[in-house]
Amino acid sequence: MSLAVAIQMDPIEGIDINADSTFALALEAQRRGHALFHYLPSALALKNGRVSAWVRPLSVRRQPGDHAVLGDPQLVDLATMDVVLMRQDPPFDMAYITATHLLEHIHPATLVVNDPVHVRNAPEKLLVTHFPGLLPPTLITADRRQILDFRAEYGDIVLKPLFGNGGAGVFHVTPGDENLNSLLELFTQLYREPVIVQQYLPEVREGDKRIILVDGQPAGAVNRVPKAGEARSNLHVGGRAMKATLTQRDREICEAIGPTLRARGLVFVGIDVIGGHLTEINVTSPTGIQEIDRFDDICIEAQIWDAIELRHASTAAVPTA
Repeated sequence: MSLAVAIQMDPIEGIDINADSTFALALEAQRRGHALFHYLPSALALKNGRVSAWVRPLSVRRQPGDHAVLGDPQLVDLATMDVVLMRQDPPFDMAYITATHLLEHIHPATLVVNDPVHVRNAPEKLLVTHFPGLLPPTLITADRRQILDFRAEYGDIVLKPLFGNGGAGVFHVTPGDENLNSLLELFTQLYREPVIVQQYLPEVREGDKRIILVDGQPAGAVNRVPKAGEARSNLHVGGRAMKATLTQRDREICEAIGPTLRARGLVFVGIDVIGGHLTEINVTSPTGIQEIDRFDDICIEAQIWDAIELRHASTAAVPTA
């Protein structure tokens, strides 16, 4: 089965080919004989009910500095594609949300991964709130009084922008820290949305575990350990990737959320677990598969493509009206 696959992502020229999950997905698709095309989110257009984009034929190779060859741009009706991978990085802003609305016009006849409707309805820090008992004590509000009361109750807290990403704007506020009011003033100036406040989990010093789920099933995990003096474990701010195994608690979390992810068409998902607590469900552009592949000698991108091909075959088999 050869598929026409369009990859909606940021410029491919500047990616880190040893860490980028989209690059691994593109390599695996190419190995299977699928035809690849690349386009930027800004190239999307909706005209008279048809979604198009300026796409460029793409071939990839694991060669640093020369990893992508792009052909000439051509305006293509995305309904002629078999699969669209929605893989641009956050922030999850109105531009991102608009892209989900446009891609909704072609899905599922053209399979969009992940399902754009449910990407739109499942922001990382909000979807998790639908699974009580899995996340740490959490408050989402713009009400300063409730934030101060939460801090008084739990003492050691973490303050985050609700739609932030990559660890940006994440603050650990200790019980004796006098900067909370100033931080809230800053957040009010920078963001119109509520903020998210959580009880600080000291287990983060031992690592923030990223678990990859493929069509609702756990495929592997990597532990991300923050560097000394840093509250964030994100790899791009100095966190160290370490081999990880799935604990019984990790599997319980995956069993609790897996059916929902599968039912919503969220094929490729990365969740974050700290000290047995689920903190985020990443559905926009999850990362981590290359690190897990190397530690565990597996190929998660192959599992993802198995799931995509199965979903595509199932969709193609449904007769049209």
